Amino acid sequence: MNDPNGAIQWEGEYHLFYQHNPNGPLWGDIHWGHAVSKDLIHWTDWPMALAPTPGGPDEAGVFSGCAVNNNGQPMLIYTGTRGARHEIQTQCIATSDDGLLTWKKYDGNPVISEVPAESGQTRDFRDPFVWKEGDYWYMVLGSRINEVGGAVFLYRSTNLTTWEYLNPLLTGDIKESAVIWECPNFFKLGDKWVLIISAHFGTATGSVLYYVGDYANQRFTPTSQGVLDFDSLYAPLSFLDDSGQRVMYGWLRETRPAPEQSQAGWSGVQAIPRVLGLDSQNRLTMKPVEALKSIRGQAHHVGTTSLNGEQVLAVRGQALDIEARFAPAADGAAGLKVLCAEDESSYLNIQYDAATQRLIIRNVVPDFGQAVIAHVREIPHVLAAGELLELRVLVDGSVVEIIVNERTSVTSRVYPSRSDSNQVRLWGKQTELRSLDIWEMPSIW
Repeated sequence: MNDPNGAIQWEGEYHLFYQHNPNGPLWGDIHWGHAVSKDLIHWTDWPMALAPTPGGPDEAGVFSGCAVNNNGQPMLIYTGTRGARHEIQTQCIATSDDGLLTWKKYDGNPVISEVPAESGQTRDFRDPFVWKEGDYWYMVLGSRINEVGGAVFLYRSTNLTTWEYLNPLLTGDIKESAVIWECPNFFKLGDKWVLIISAHFGTATGSVLYYVGDYANQRFTPTSQGVLDFDSLYAPLSFLDDSGQRVMYGWLRETRPAPEQSQAGWSGVQAIPRVLGLDSQNRLTMKPVEALKSIRGQAHHVGTTSLNGEQVLAVRGQALDIEARFAPAADGAAGLKVLCAEDESSYLNIQYDAATQRLIIRNVVPDFGQAVIAHVREIPHVLAAGELLELRVLVDGSVVEIIVNERTSVTSRVYPSRSDSNQVRLWGKQTELRSLDIWEMPSIW
């Protein structure tokens, strides 16, 4: 699986569709898988929602898109592709009359078939995100302007089948924010509007950026920007649930080689859903959905203590929910090691250095009997005067989701090969630990 698609809450149930190859663990022959949940935690697989139609506008693949409630009828809006390299990308729709179980594609597909002339190219035109304002439906599409950079194009419609192109919502700089912008999300939070894009550099690398600003007369003016995740999370998709929360899913990419994915028999997972918000500085905030707390198992607590060294904690596990609060001195440091082997030949080190105000994530793996750094990330994270360092860490086998002060996200993939890679170690230098709570987490299956 890869990109989350078609996120919607329908008659109280959460429906998540996703890019899926039913014939193997590597990318190709893209369909839409479908899963359903009552609480965003426990999921049930439903039948395949969309498959390529031979001879149709999606014969080469059913690419990413969204879902809307069209006056009581659920509708999927997605990108269909044709051509050996998926070079023909058009926008299509499908509807359901049986509670989202089966889907019928619109006879008039595609509903949008031409890239705006100003883009200077004829492909890379995909991933519709649709919302309604007043009498109009609006759509943003991820794309690029040749030799300029990534772009998001804006459309509107009164009926979801006939669309009028308006203008670029935002255009990037090819040197700073990638060649192509994919999977746009555009929505209102409070009195501000947020644009999330997945910046694709034309290779396997990419990152997720966000812009916060004002939107009027079909024009978006960003006033601030940031990085949504600094590592493996990509192609996020958000939706407004029945309670008014903006909930976001995200695909967590693999970092192991393709042969290892094939050997494992699976590839790609979805992140724990997150609730989005804005802080007083218009920075995007994220926190795991509250329902995650409902399945917490045995709890472990460490109270206030001074840290000047490392200690192995009593808790062990490869599925943990961790909340930690630190008060480091001006030149102090603090952190946790998770998925740590007893001989420290492998672990993920989550470190905050107060002097440089940087978060450093190191993945250490064994190599011919030696512990070596396989991957390192250094990320700026500035704490305000008197602000505590607050870590939320979700460990789940090969996934470690790290959210710092609800505004800095680093999602890492770690592949522990030993059963004893389950220690948690607490460490610090000139730091006061205010509290540490760890819950052992059960399987949801």
